[in-house]
Amino acid sequence: MADAASFARPRWDVLAAVGVGGALGSLARYGLSVVLPHSRGQFALSTFATNVSGCLLIGILMAALTAKTDPHRLLRPFLGVGILGGYTTFSTYATDTLDLVTNGRPFTGLAYAFGTVVAALVAVYAGHEITRAVKK
Repeated sequence: MADAASFARPRWDVLAAVGVGGALGSLARYGLSVVLPHSRGQFALSTFATNVSGCLLIGILMAALTAKTDPHRLLRPFLGVGILGGYTTFSTYATDTLDLVTNGRPFTGLAYAFGTVVAALVAVYAGHEITRAVKK
């Protein structure tokens, strides 16, 4: 069992895995925003697609990692926290929602806010369950 002092020591390999993964995920998110641009006051399809696809992928990842008996200890920090954490974006989702509301589209903003949460939850569940079913 680890003592309190071991938690204080930085794990440079984990930090590097999260950092590199985060950079790659952020670049992927930026790429999707370039492919699917939107103007202020418009439905942010790229942010919606990013967050929902990221939730699908995290569901797949978690099901795959929990099915493995001994996954590499850097897989979750690199893929989950790093790549998928950098790829998905709650702050942009919140900003896009506020932008819709303040630009005279309150119903679209609320639909975007609630629709994203519902779609993200369905996606993470679907990814997890589909992966579990395929693994059997």
